[in-house]
Amino acid sequence: MEYEDLVRLVFESETSRKASVGALTTEEHWAAIAKRLRQPASEINRIRDEFFGGDILDRELIQLIRSLRGRYKTGLISNAWGDLRGYLIKEKIIDAFDVIGISAEVGVVKPEAGIYYYALEQAGVRANEALFVDDFPINIEGCEKIGMRGILFKDPEETIRQLKALL
Repeated sequence: MEYEDLVRLVFESETSRKASVGALTTEEHWAAIAKRLRQPASEINRIRDEFFGGDILDRELIQLIRSLRGRYKTGLISNAWGDLRGYLIKEKIIDAFDVIGISAEVGVVKPEAGIYYYALEQAGVRANEALFVDDFPINIEGCEKIGMRGILFKDPEETIRQLKALL
């Protein structure tokens, strides 16, 4: 299997879509992946760990977000499965955000307006007072359709520069 095929299986499969809106648990999604790969259920954790093994957190960007708290409301809007909140706690980064909108908890994914409205309501701000950063153009388009400003993430330094210029 090519890496791109595995990415599609993990992120673009029907079970991923269901897990992203909370219709399946993360564990059920990974069990379906293991089955599709013809691997025993006992290998789910190994498969998941290998798949995400190269991911890293940008601690500098997280520190910038933390530094904004108090002067601004900070939030996270993520198309993610139900285990994201636990990951944020485990990695000790949940404190960077005043508001967290995880699609599996909210029941709607970006770029649908509902997830942006959820975050705005939780933060107690209007769309024209919000700034949203994402690495997918379609999600920037989604936020801008409801009146938020968007920054397309390309690299950390450029994103930080744009954030500072707009804040």
